[in-house]
Parts: sequence; structure tokens; C-alpha cells
Amino acid sequence: MQQQQEQDYTKRLDAGLWKRLIGYMKPYHKYLFAIMATMAVSALCDTLFPLLTREAIDTFITNGAAGGRAWFIARYAGTLLLQTACIFAFCRLCGKAECGINRHIRKLCFKRLEELSFSYYDQTPVGFIISRMTSDTARLGETVAWGLVDLFWSAAYIVITAVAMFLLDVRMALLVLSVVPIIAVAAVWFQKRILAGYRVVRKTNSQITGAFNEGIMGAKTSKTLVREEANCKEFSVLTGTMRSASIRAAVLSALFLPIVTSLGSIATALVLHRGGTGVLSATGMVTIGTLAAFVQYATGIFEPISSIARIFADLQASQAAAERVVSMLETEPEIFDSEEVIEKFGDSFNPKRENWPGIKGDIEFDHVSFHYSTGEEVLDDFSLKVKAGQTVALVGETGSGKSTIVNLVCRFYEPTKGTIRIDGVDYRERSILWLQAHLGYVLQQPHLFSGTIRENIRFGRLDATDAQIEAAARMVDAEGFILNLEKGYDTQVGEGGNRLSTGQKQLISFARALIADPAIFVLDEATSSVDTQTEQKLQSAIVTALEGRTSFIIAHRLSTIRSADMILVIQNGRIVERGTHSELLAQRGYYYRLYANQFREEGERAAWEAEAAGAAV
Repeated sequence: MQQQQEQDYTKRLDAGLWKRLIGYMKPYHKYLFAIMATMAVSALCDTLFPLLTREAIDTFITNGAAGGRAWFIARYAGTLLLQTACIFAFCRLCGKAECGINRHIRKLCFKRLEELSFSYYDQTPVGFIISRMTSDTARLGETVAWGLVDLFWSAAYIVITAVAMFLLDVRMALLVLSVVPIIAVAAVWFQKRILAGYRVVRKTNSQITGAFNEGIMGAKTSKTLVREEANCKEFSVLTGTMRSASIRAAVLSALFLPIVTSLGSIATALVLHRGGTGVLSATGMVTIGTLAAFVQYATGIFEPISSIARIFADLQASQAAAERVVSMLETEPEIFDSEEVIEKFGDSFNPKRENWPGIKGDIEFDHVSFHYSTGEEVLDDFSLKVKAGQTVALVGETGSGKSTIVNLVCRFYEPTKGTIRIDGVDYRERSILWLQAHLGYVLQQPHLFSGTIRENIRFGRLDATDAQIEAAARMVDAEGFILNLEKGYDTQVGEGGNRLSTGQKQLISFARALIADPAIFVLDEATSSVDTQTEQKLQSAIVTALEGRTSFIIAHRLSTIRSADMILVIQNGRIVERGTHSELLAQRGYYYRLYANQFREEGERAAWEAEAAGAAV
């Protein structure tokens, strides 16, 4: 089974990307600034300790001075206490920042997912989205809260230490810093390869998450096809790819740090040679305290350089996650309202319902053409007028354009040419939420959310009372089976409604759609996957649901559309036959042949069922 590949991103560390990402963390900037302030003070304290050591050696040991010890001890203790306070504050603030940033980024991502058009979900596997929302955001919270701030401490320490060394002795300072360019060259060489490795890791992680999702959702299919062994082999290939890439990236990261440490040791040796010569010279160019301070600086300055190297590697590893999260946050919906419409009617999260016009349900397709982003032409110069309250049935082969027509009505997609009008007004002059708030949609495979039956029906209208929920269930003849359940309306439906039959889920989805009292109703082959007895109940529910509403029915079983006001036979995005059930039968065309075949099959099935029932008796 071929796994879908994610897009490739930048090939080098992108400072602009991290700047944009940190911009999304605006509510937590105060924490980040506070952390950087404490880190700057902590770096200053770390730089002061070698200077205090120099003073102690040169003043109290070499020269044997007795005065000023109490003041020296007080300064040393004060510096130590200040550093301790900074470390405590740093840990506390970083913990808050990490948890807060994770939560905030996930909220932004979830909000963006709510805003994105249907096309995004058509093109993006669920596993990729889950990976972005979980492991990628967690990695970013950790990196920003601990990594970037640690980077600030390291940079501050290096700068302050460099200044202190130049003030003490320029030549020895230059010796210590002479290895920095070599480290920079090594960093450039390693970062390119480490980033490539971790990008493969993150992409493969998405594919693994997707494989988990498909494996769980398709467990029954896998077992009936006896694909357990093949699935395990395919999964092993994915995990093997991730293992190899992870090992390669980890080995490169592990090699980088010893190289930096070795270069630091060379710098320390140069300082000892130069400083020792100065101490032993007759002129005493370098004091013992200064040499001790430089040894501390030489060994200490390469710890933050090593930290920068480690953080740099972490940033490279995390950039793949940052790219994926930022790409989600910056993905713009293909279907959106204009600024003028938003100003007047509000958006999906801040609707101005007081400005919403009423809706009757007149719908007009005016020379509409549509093709998907792949370029596939679905509708070509399609025109249709539907009066408020009419029921329109759509019949045709798979891929003829039936679902595209209703998706355009619902504004899940928009025409690439032409205009769709509702009540005589181009529906792009109204808000998306206005239209979809007046829309009822029942799918062929209904989806229920985890929770109770009562909660699922209430999804259609969040302010509905228990009495209104029960009335909606009675309207579609669902109350009978609901009351036979152990807890009635408070029965848990399970994940996706898996504790209920398809017919029961379908009846609940009808009640959920009806309770919102929509002006436009869409049935997408709502009876094609249920048994005959349940279909009869659904037929009654359909009659109730469609009364007084503009309705579109995508029909598989033609028995469900005999009472439709208009039946359209669609082929290749065009209407080839149009009329009522009786009118189309009289034409003896495609619809007549299709209906005759289904009628014969249903008659044979009914006869077989009757024969089976007689044999059982």
C-alpha cells in the first residue's frame, strides 16, 4: 500500500520561520522576555565568578592581604544567591511557557482546521493532521521554552565573557576565541546533514501515524482480506525508514558535541601555555589570578558553545515540526467570505446574526462550471432553477457530478465560472455561516460523535431543550428504538456511533438535522446502506424532513424519489433528462431503464424473502 508523501520544505535552517512561529505565541511573549531577562542576569553571575576567583587569589593568597574579606564573602554569597534565584525563576517560567505554548498552538491549529475548506481534508490524510496536532506541537513547545531561551543564555554568556577576557588580556582572549571560526565551519557542515535526517524522521512519523489510523479504521477489512502479515511488513518498512534516519541524525549530533569539546580543550591548552609563560616571566606579565580566571573562562566559554551546538541541532530537528505546524497555520481556506461580507454579517466565530437576512430557499445555478484544483472538469455550463420548497432528485452514474452539485449548493466548494443565487442574491454576498446555519445534511454513512444519543441530536441545535430533542426523535420515528436501549436518550453511542446499527445512526442523524429547522435539506444516498425495514422508517423520516423545505436528494434507490418535484439525470456534469417520476418513465430513456432494472431486482428480492420466510415456517 503506497503511503501519501508530504511536501518538502526548506533545505536549511530558516530564522524567518522561527520568527513567524514565535509571532503566533504572542500571549506568551511576556514569559519569554522574563525568561531571557533571568538568563541574562544568570549569565552575568556566571561571568563574575572567575573575576571573584582572580581577586581572591591575587589579593588574599598571593599578596596575603587580610582586610576586605567580609566584603568579598558578602559579594560572593550575593552573586551565588542571585544566580540561584535566577535558576529557580527560569525553571518555573519555562515550565509555564512550555505548557502554555503547547496549549495555545494547538488551539490555533484547531481553529484553523475549523476554518479550512473541504478541499483541505480531501487532500490531507488524517494521520498527518493528528501528527501535527500532537507530536509536532509538543516538540515546538519544548524547543521554544527551553531551547531558544537556553540559546539566549549561551549567547549572553559568550558575549559577556569575551568582554571580560579582552579587559583582562587581549592576547589570551584572542587565543581562546581563535577556535570559534573552526566551530562555525563544523556547525554549517553538520547542520545541513542533521536537518535532512530529522526532516525524514518527521515525515515518516506522519506516515506511521497515518498507518496507525488506517490500520485501526480498517481492521475488519484487513482481517477479512487476511492482510495481517502484509500490513505488518509494510509497517516494518515505515518504522525501519524512521529508525535509520533517526540513528543517522543522532550519530551526527553525537559527533558534533565531542568535536566542539575537543576544540575547547585545545583553546585551554593554548591559554595555559601562554598564561604560564607570562606568570613565570621576570616581568610577571600575567598574575596567577588572571591565569586562573582565563582557565575558567577557556573551559567555561565552550560549555555555552557546546550548548549552542546542541540547541542548533535541536532547532534543526524541530524545524521540520515547525515547518509543518506553520504550514497548517498559514494554509488559507479556498472558500472564504470577503471583507465586506465579514464586516456586515460576521465570520464563523463572531457572527452578526442580527444582520442576517431571512431565507426562503429559492436556488438558481446560472451557467455554472466547476473543476477541482487538479484540473478535472466536473460541471460545464450547468443551469438550474429550484423554487423554495421543491424537492430535486439527482440520478446518475458515479462521477457524473451529483455530489459536486450539492457541495456547490452547500458552498463547500464554489463555482469556477458562473453564479449560484439563493433568493435571487449571489450567495457569495452572504456569509458562509449564514448559509450553512440554514442547511441540513444527511450523509450516506452518518457520523455520530462520542457521547450520548441526546448530545448527538443536540449537536444540530445547541440550545435545544430535552423536550425538543425528544420531539425531533419522534418526528423521524427514532424514539421507539431509543427507549428500548438500556439508558434511553442517555445511552452512549461509542466512537463514531459504533454501538448502534447503520439504520439507527441514520435516524439519529435525521433528528439532528431536523432539530435545526433548516431551510435547505440535502440527502446524500441516505438509504443506500440500510435494510428494507429500516428503509421504510427512513422513507417516513424523509417525508417529514422534506416538508416545506428546498431539498436535494442524491438517489441510489429510485423508490425514495418517486414523489420528488423534479428528477435530474446527470451525465458528465450535464442534465440529460429532466422531469417528474411519471414524466421520465414516459420518456423511456436512461431513467426508465434504470428504474425497470431496480424494480425487477427488488421484486426478485421480495419474492426470495417471502419464499425464505415460508420455508422457515
